[in-house]
Amino acid sequence: MRPSPSPLHLPGPSRRSVLRGVGGAVALGAGIPLLSACGGSSTSSDSKTVTLGSNGSDAVPKKAYASVYKAFEASSGISVDVNTKDHNTFQESINSYLQGTPDDVFNWFAGYRMQFFAAKGLSTPIDDVWKTISGNFPTAMQDLSKGADGKFYFVPLTTYPWAIFYRKSVFKKYGYEVPTTWSAFIALCQQMKKDNLVPIAFGDKDAWPALGTFDQINCRTNGYDFHISLMKGEASWTDAKTRATFDNWTEILPYHQDGSVGRTWQDAAQSVVSKKAGMYLLGMFVAQQFTNAADLADLDFFPFPEIDPSFGQDTVEAPTDGYMMSKSPKNHAGAVKLLEFLGTPKAEETYLKADPSVVAASDKASTSAYSALQKKGYDLIAGAKHLTQYMDRDSRPDFTSTVMQPAMQNFIRNPKGIDSLLSSIERQKKTIFASS
Repeated sequence: MRPSPSPLHLPGPSRRSVLRGVGGAVALGAGIPLLSACGGSSTSSDSKTVTLGSNGSDAVPKKAYASVYKAFEASSGISVDVNTKDHNTFQESINSYLQGTPDDVFNWFAGYRMQFFAAKGLSTPIDDVWKTISGNFPTAMQDLSKGADGKFYFVPLTTYPWAIFYRKSVFKKYGYEVPTTWSAFIALCQQMKKDNLVPIAFGDKDAWPALGTFDQINCRTNGYDFHISLMKGEASWTDAKTRATFDNWTEILPYHQDGSVGRTWQDAAQSVVSKKAGMYLLGMFVAQQFTNAADLADLDFFPFPEIDPSFGQDTVEAPTDGYMMSKSPKNHAGAVKLLEFLGTPKAEETYLKADPSVVAASDKASTSAYSALQKKGYDLIAGAKHLTQYMDRDSRPDFTSTVMQPAMQNFIRNPKGIDSLLSSIERQKKTIFASS
């Protein structure tokens, strides 16, 4: 991975350099100030208080984050005033939030999304933090934390792979075998349907899960290089290769859960928990929905199957989550201390004790407490030839939120209208990518 990536894309790091170190819908211009700073001026300017904007609204990550902040408070004497908002609300209002009076530190994502706000001056460089924490991360993870100007803007905490999840007991009951090829995958879907199971659980109410589905099929159909070119706005959405991706998706769309556009990802996950659905394509955070220990132990996954043998299963999406500092933190010194703590093995190990659905980004964090699922996730990322971040992190956020999210939902509703849809996407892409 090059040290100073293009401002339009931050390519995935090589598998070994990250895994030595993976220990273990931004609506721009939305103008909806749904996310406000926490604490008010009286507390946010207090040198003993750091304010933090959090998107960790789901029960499991919220508890995990709280345990990390508690550990920081105990070691530093500095309080963390957490402003938690619904995950999607946070993302949809992030632009107006950062341009207003944001908290000192906020949850965000590696990839283009981090670079985008760094380039707009809506985040503070944190090279001073990295002078302290650089030894905790491999080069690839460090590069993943830099803006287009080569400065650090991000502290990674966790990462996880996307894959197809299933219940081991369901596969055993029906005698299913894990598919590695497209034809075997389709045959499995057909058999599940005959067995009165929903073959593929699917919930796209929040409009981002479909982006991940596209990524998997496109990487398998056309390979990593074409996918990245498409994300950067270079390849065309009307290219025959892109159409081939949608043709493949159309082939398995009948096996997706009906009514997906009105269903959340959490509800879709519950159909796997209840054994009504046989498979689910999502990130490993799906494990958060398996709150019963026996159910969680029964959860397993396999990589998205091969479509074109020349590309095999060599690309894995492994989004990385972490933190950034706002443009003008009221407690800069406290924010630095918090970010330094968040970049330690202790912080990651503390988080993972409460949320075993992800793996640590640090190469110094212990893997001894990893579950079988975490170890398998670690190995999947380690064995990948290429790593991607995810469509709405690898491409322009305004493009993915205003164009691709509604376009994917239109496709799901009406796959027969793909040609006109792709032409519309391409026209809008040219306009958006031509803008600054």
